Amino acid sequence: MELSKLEITPLDKDGKRMEGKRFKVLFNPNTYSVSKSVTWSTPQSKVPGRPQTDRKLNAPTLTYGGGANRQLSLELFYDVTESLTVFDVRQETNKIANLTVKDRDLKRPPAVEISWGMVSPEGSDFPFTGVVSSLTQRFTLFTGDGRPVRATLSVVFTEFLDPGLDQRKTDPEFTTRFVRASETLSSIAADVYHDPTLWRVIAEANEIDDPRRLTVGQILSIPKIG
Repeated sequence: MELSKLEITPLDKDGKRMEGKRFKVLFNPNTYSVSKSVTWSTPQSKVPGRPQTDRKLNAPTLTYGGGANRQLSLELFYDVTESLTVFDVRQETNKIANLTVKDRDLKRPPAVEISWGMVSPEGSDFPFTGVVSSLTQRFTLFTGDGRPVRATLSVVFTEFLDPGLDQRKTDPEFTTRFVRASETLSSIAADVYHDPTLWRVIAEANEIDDPRRLTVGQILSIPKIG
């Protein structure tokens, strides 16, 4: 079975997917990498720059200082030499380049959701929500009139977390949600679980018989899964 294409969907100011602006990459990457750094510190001794040691211990006790944003690195290949509809590879690569440009309404470049294949379990690499933090475009083949038709893009997405959603994931007290206009149980499940088919979990937790009848401002309990 052919592997699904990697998709990139810009998000609006409320973190909702803008389906009309979703696009697929021309060719899937052969590899990808995800990196994350975590800060740990050791107690400082009276001697500047030297950690405090304890002869009773083999090593000083580390103190957790927080985690940095994950980074997703992709190398994307583009080739339109055999295309009957695209005659300049920038028609495709600009879809990525535009993600580095400040949006008038957002007042910043847009965050995006990157998905690849089926919805992954919690803790997987995809879907990945982030912003473009680095982009290098390398054009390698040109037509006689100078139009580029082949390119390789090296792009790094830095994780972009909604503070409220991140807090709900790490704090067990954040297990409720207010229903907003036009939301459905499926859209809420897609937002909190990244899987719209899990709407039944929310329905059962809130004893909802008709999932199509939600009231704006209604408070829903969002159970943890997995």
